[in-house]
Amino acid sequence: MTTALTITSHRQPDGTPVLTAAGEIDMSNVGDFRDAVDRAAAGAERLVIDLTAVEYLDSAGLTVLFAHASRLDLIAPELLDPVITVSGLADLATVRVARP
Repeated sequence: MTTALTITSHRQPDGTPVLTAAGEIDMSNVGDFRDAVDRAAAGAERLVIDLTAVEYLDSAGLTVLFAHASRLDLIAPELLDPVITVSGLADLATVRVARP
């Protein structure tokens, strides 16, 4: 059973947008994820996306992240580190792996 995706947003004191996602990001909800990322990224130099509460990320979700990789600060759980590394996203974006 898929864990529902929830997305919250706020801005850092310097104005940098921060999105926090929780649950699973897959083909069934990637449209909502893409919309939230695109809205947050509009006009921003940097974008922080916190995926530490994401349990699953498929290629559809990776595609959204790749679209913003050059200005992306990604915080990911250890669980997603292999996917982010093998996909090549770690070579294009700033990635910090949150260890428990």
